[in-house]
Amino acid sequence: MATVQRFEDLEAWKEARKLNRVVYAHTKATAFSKDFALRDQIRRASISVMSNIAEGFERGGDKEFVQFLSIAKGSCGEVRSQLFVALDERYVSRPEFEAAYKQCMAVSRLLAGLLAYLHRSPKQGRRGFASTEVRENQRHGK
Repeated sequence: MATVQRFEDLEAWKEARKLNRVVYAHTKATAFSKDFALRDQIRRASISVMSNIAEGFERGGDKEFVQFLSIAKGSCGEVRSQLFVALDERYVSRPEFEAAYKQCMAVSRLLAGLLAYLHRSPKQGRRGFASTEVRENQRHGK
């Protein structure tokens, strides 16, 4: 069984990257792009999700990884909340909102699964977990 060697191998990071692309695509639209405060805040929050996954992974220990994953999960919630503002201000359509919201929820579930796995893992150090086991736990929110 192969172990996770890079944060880029984590499904949560891959999906957070997709979320970031969605956020940037929406915030480049004319009306959204002119609301500098909301545009910048939602971008920072989406960047925070993938950046905290990466930083926590690179720190080396489960305790720090858990802390950074928790921050990433919080930032994902921040993106979801800001999407409601974008919807209310008509910067995104209902279908655009729903697709972005769904992506946020997918990332949040993956993070919850990874956190749960780390909390119950008897192994010390995140390099000890198997990539297939982590992927399954992330997918199923375990």
